Amino acid sequence: MRLVCISDTHGFHRQLDVPEAEILIHAGDFSTPRATVEELDDFNAWLGELPHRHKIVVAGNHDKLFAIQPELARARLSAAIYLEQSAVMIEGLRFWGCPVTPVLPSMAFAVARGDAAKFWDKIPAQTDVLITHGPPFGILDKEDIWREHMGCVQLNKAVQRVRPRLHVFGHVHGGRGREVGPNGTHFVNCAALRSNLLHPPIVVEIDAEITLKETKRHFV
Repeated sequence: MRLVCISDTHGFHRQLDVPEAEILIHAGDFSTPRATVEELDDFNAWLGELPHRHKIVVAGNHDKLFAIQPELARARLSAAIYLEQSAVMIEGLRFWGCPVTPVLPSMAFAVARGDAAKFWDKIPAQTDVLITHGPPFGILDKEDIWREHMGCVQLNKAVQRVRPRLHVFGHVHGGRGREVGPNGTHFVNCAALRSNLLHPPIVVEIDAEITLKETKRHFV
């Protein structure tokens, strides 16, 4: 099974060269700070043009329409499966997604640090692929200009409990990369936009083992 993982495109989705895969995952922040209906419609149209059999989307802190007008936003995202504290089974893999992130209160799906456990407690024990917008604490969660970890401590604890095969996220643009945890979980921070550089999607192949691939990046 081949998955292509993207996050934090912030309106530049049409400039990406998206590799072929069975499943496309977008882990949030496809909107600009304006978060307009027109942006959502363009993002949905772009998804509909892609050949991937299955597309999964989780919102991010900039995707405000999904927080303030959820029925409208979900109805307009017709080209993908939208996950918000919910699960879906696709071709034998169990996916669970959630947009909650410890960020400023003015942002979408914001929670105060230390208050997110009630969301992560809902992650099913048998999850194969976990999709969150933000990272777990200590894993691919540092920006270049800040030395502090920006991830969620309670999410890290939940990942240790569930032990998904793959955890896909973004949000911390400078933390983009890949890492394998001590329990065998593969972590992918697939944030695309960093400064003026648009990074490519990260490709993951899952069967008996997980392999990670990446294509070249380009400037925007």
